[in-house]
Amino acid sequence: MNVEVTPLPGIGVRKDFRPTNSRRRIGVIDHRDGTMDLIVSKADHPDETEQIPLSGKEAALLANLLGAPQLVEQLREEHRQFAGLTTRQLSVPDRSRYDGRMLGETQIRTRTKSSIVAVVRGGQPIPSPGPDFTFTAGDVLVIVGTAEGLEAAAKILLDG
Repeated sequence: MNVEVTPLPGIGVRKDFRPTNSRRRIGVIDHRDGTMDLIVSKADHPDETEQIPLSGKEAALLANLLGAPQLVEQLREEHRQFAGLTTRQLSVPDRSRYDGRMLGETQIRTRTKSSIVAVVRGGQPIPSPGPDFTFTAGDVLVIVGTAEGLEAAAKILLDG
C-alpha cells in the first residue's frame, strides 16, 4: 500500500492510503498547530471526508494501539523457537512512580531478568532504549523475558 502525502497550504499535511480491496481511504490530517484529525473518505471522492478531531493524547494513544501490538507479535514470532521466552507489551500508567524517571532507575533487568527491547511512544518505536531513557505515562514498553519475569516487571511499573 502506498501512503499519499498531500500538503494542505495554511492547514498542514494530509497522509492517507487505500486499504487493499477497499472502497475507502483512511488517514490523518496533521495540522500545523499540532492537532490531528482521523479521516475516512471514499476512494473515488477523497474530498468527501469524515473527520474525527483528536487531541494530542488521543492521537498518541491511538498510534500506540495500532503500532505496539504489531511490534510485539513480530517479536513473539521470532522467539517461538526458544522455550520459556516471552514477549509482552506493558504500558507506563499515569500513577506509575516511573513516569518522568529514567529506565535505569527501574532496575528491571537486574530485578526480573527481563529486558525492555523497545518503547512505543506516539506510535513510533524507539528500539533499545538506554538506561538514561526517560519514561512518560502512556509509553508502551516491549519487554522480553520469562513469564515470571514479565509479571514482576509489570508489578514494578505499577507499584515500584
